[in-house]
Amino acid sequence: MGSPTVASIFAQRVIVGVGDMGVSNNPVITLSTYALGSCVAIAAYDPAVKAGGLLHLMLPDSTISPDKAAAQPAMFADTGLPLLFRALAGLHADRSRLRLFVAGGASVLCNSDMFKIGERNLQATSSYLARNGYSVRRSAVGGTINRTVHLELSTGAIAMKTPLSTESYSLAA
Repeated sequence: MGSPTVASIFAQRVIVGVGDMGVSNNPVITLSTYALGSCVAIAAYDPAVKAGGLLHLMLPDSTISPDKAAAQPAMFADTGLPLLFRALAGLHADRSRLRLFVAGGASVLCNSDMFKIGERNLQATSSYLARNGYSVRRSAVGGTINRTVHLELSTGAIAMKTPLSTESYSLAA
């Protein structure tokens, strides 16, 4: 096993809860969100400044609850996505360098989900990103399994865990 590295001793995991967001340019931070079902996570990373963000949105449209959207804008696609990109710009991330990973939007309760929340979350996310000129580098969406996503800010590495596997991607390359 060996001795721990200095970086590993000071490494910190920041948990991004449901309807929440985290951004940072601190290389010892790993942003993590757990158990994405119908919710959607958007990880964004600028490799030049090593700044990244992770949004865990829960619903597609804030008009169903304007008060909740005002108090917790990251909960909704239409208010959370602009918030994520503004926060990243505040860390000097350049939108032309941003690399995106999208996960979630599953139908985990049953295949005949009458509300189609996962599908609607994905549609709202895709529409916003396309309208604003963002392209997604990689995605793992839909289906019936939950996903957990980790974004390492020092390297831009994404680790995505499902009940069946762990996959790794790089947003730096």
